[in-house]
Amino acid sequence: MIGLPLTIPNMVTLFRIVLIPIFVLAFIIPNYPSKHIVLVSLFFLASVSDWVDGFLARRLKQESAFGAFLDPVADKLMVTVAIILLVSKHPEWFMVLPALVIIGRELAISALREWMANLGAQAKVKVQFIGKLKTASQLLAIGFLLYDEPIGKFEPTIIGYILLYIATVLTLWSMVVYLLAAWPSISGKENTPSTRE
Repeated sequence: MIGLPLTIPNMVTLFRIVLIPIFVLAFIIPNYPSKHIVLVSLFFLASVSDWVDGFLARRLKQESAFGAFLDPVADKLMVTVAIILLVSKHPEWFMVLPALVIIGRELAISALREWMANLGAQAKVKVQFIGKLKTASQLLAIGFLLYDEPIGKFEPTIIGYILLYIATVLTLWSMVVYLLAAWPSISGKENTPSTRE
């Protein structure tokens, strides 16, 4: 870690990454008391820390290139790990399909952002409101699916699946938005000199 800017916001982000193996362990250990509450609590803690590190970075004026890189990595790691674990528990097509879409989109957009950054056009694919809405719906869906225990007549799992498919639609929508923004660079038509005088 020598030379890395370990500011308070970055330490919160690193804490979120450290939570991932703890979350995995809590998931794979079978049949202990209140397992569903432990899983949701760990996932909620990780989700809240995502807001906290951004808030602290702005409030303390400690925004950094390292933080800008690490924060989305931590987010994607936690969401991807949680989805893979849920698929291992519910390997039916209606869980696998949205999981493939969500993970595939994250890989594709991450590659797109890296490529656009190499072109110096990363501002075109910066996070937009639709991306934030997508993330929020994913986190809510995963939280309900992790709970996976009825509360009286209320079934969190059903709500989780509904939110998961809403998140899947928003995932595809946001991908289209980013691709359209990047299309002039992708197609090579950006800043093409006009043939008309």
